[in-house]
Amino acid sequence: MGKRGMDFKSKEVINISDARRLGFVQDVCADLETGKITSIVVPGSNKLLSMFTSENDIVITWDKIKCIGEDIILVEI
Repeated sequence: MGKRGMDFKSKEVINISDARRLGFVQDVCADLETGKITSIVVPGSNKLLSMFTSENDIVITWDKIKCIGEDIILVEI
């Protein structure tokens, strides 16, 4: 999957295990040596606190990403 980090920013993340909307991609983590994306970060459930801390963020590793569409990323967590 030859995607760039900025391509993920406007995509909504949905968990296919329970069809729950997790939110929109907030950040992308990459391996600096290989340049490959290793995970995506979605804000946690407490939106008010997530403005001040990243403690509640959901980090989804690349192996949990099942499908990347035009507007949506399907994950299995």
